[in-house]
Amino acid sequence: MHESDETTLLYEISQALNKHTDLKKSLYNVLDLLSSGMNMVRGMITILNPMREEISIEVAHGITRSAMLKGIYKLGEGVTGKVIQEGKAVSISKISESRKFLNRTGTRKESSGQELSFFCVPIKNEQHVIGALSVDKPHNDHYPLAQGEKLLCVVAAMIATKVIHLERIQREKEKLEAENERLRMELEKKYRIKNIIGNSNKMREVYQMISQVARSNATVLIRGESGTGKELVANAIHYNSRRSNHPFVKINCAALPVNLIESELFGHEKGAFTGALYQKLGKFEMAHKGTLFLDEIGSISPDVQVKLLRVLQERELERIGGNKTISVDVRIIAATNKNLEQAVIDNGFRSDLYYRINVFPIYMPPLRERKTDVLVLADYFLEKYTRENDKEVVRFSTPAIDMLMAYHWPGNVRELENAIERAVLLCEGKVINGYHLPPTIQTAEESETLPSETLESAVEKLEREMIVEALKHTRGNISNAAKMLGSTIRKISYKMDKYGIDPHQYN
Repeated sequence: MHESDETTLLYEISQALNKHTDLKKSLYNVLDLLSSGMNMVRGMITILNPMREEISIEVAHGITRSAMLKGIYKLGEGVTGKVIQEGKAVSISKISESRKFLNRTGTRKESSGQELSFFCVPIKNEQHVIGALSVDKPHNDHYPLAQGEKLLCVVAAMIATKVIHLERIQREKEKLEAENERLRMELEKKYRIKNIIGNSNKMREVYQMISQVARSNATVLIRGESGTGKELVANAIHYNSRRSNHPFVKINCAALPVNLIESELFGHEKGAFTGALYQKLGKFEMAHKGTLFLDEIGSISPDVQVKLLRVLQERELERIGGNKTISVDVRIIAATNKNLEQAVIDNGFRSDLYYRINVFPIYMPPLRERKTDVLVLADYFLEKYTRENDKEVVRFSTPAIDMLMAYHWPGNVRELENAIERAVLLCEGKVINGYHLPPTIQTAEESETLPSETLESAVEKLEREMIVEALKHTRGNISNAAKMLGSTIRKISYKMDKYGIDPHQYN
């Protein structure tokens, strides 16, 4: 074989190995190329099972299926077994003159009259032999064995590279699958219904409605002010539904410009408009078999509402710039803080779309209507941010509790969470006091909790609060409380008498 022919053969083998991710198909292609390019009569690629120290034929050319099944060797057994055991190539000019062959497959028959040469080279993963490439070709006195052996060693190295690459891909795939499963389990755990915090009667109604609708395919419309936890409800519905193993895709309709939301929802074809450099799948296609959460659905423009209605009714869509109808199986959960009924009257929202999404409405009450949940939520956020910030804050002071309970929380649960996170960051001790809370909660006009008062009265309140907290911490021990406050027993006793504080209450 000329050098140019060898180069061409190696190039074709390289192409064949890179063409498929299916290893067996690639290896069969390699043997086919060796058959035509090297005049190979038969060939096989054997793989070592290191656990059993057993060698079996993975793919073969010129050998029947039944013969392949017979070709099982122990490590060190026969020529192939020794090549794999020692990691050294073997070349034999004439098979008929060698006694090393076991001929376990029964394919070499001396009566055929054709003299054969044999080559067997190891396939290595770094220093570890993972298999062998064996070739029978007609004997030719003018063909140098070293040349054939060198050629096959290069092919074996290429095969090893392919095997290593596919093993790496498989490991990454398994790693990703395991990570996806872990994340899915975490999401299911995170968004179970009981992880929505609240014990009030209004929240119990919400829990009951989630339980009733989760296992169905009904379209859900979640109503409520901003910050009440509408997205948490959507998560709980999806992860407690039959679609929980499929995608949960979210889109905030208010966060996207009008000219982009159609592309985000339905996708577009390459060249559909200026800047469409590639085909893009829309959120509906991405959520196939799963759930699509349309947050702030009241912000969608009338033009997009028409197309959205068609998808909800027909379960079909067309990408922008395309003419192919695509079927989708998607459950819709929508949310809004707008008055959709008024929007329908004002012609800002289509009535037919409103009735299509308002199949099963769930109302999330504002925090001011569930005051009994304020402290439950505050304790939950206190524990969360104490853990995240490696603090040792354990509770709220009584005045801080009074402020939390009296405030009207226009920003709802989101505002409460932010307030507690800020308080934890500011607190240097173990107790969150009123002065750790945001100014709006402490301010009379905002919180509606404090009357107009003088500086002196405000100072007296702070003094009383700090003395009470110190007594709680020291279990009513005045001496230790004075040390904690950096004062004297005489001064603390005077203040206790002035404010009517009984230390025995804290024993």
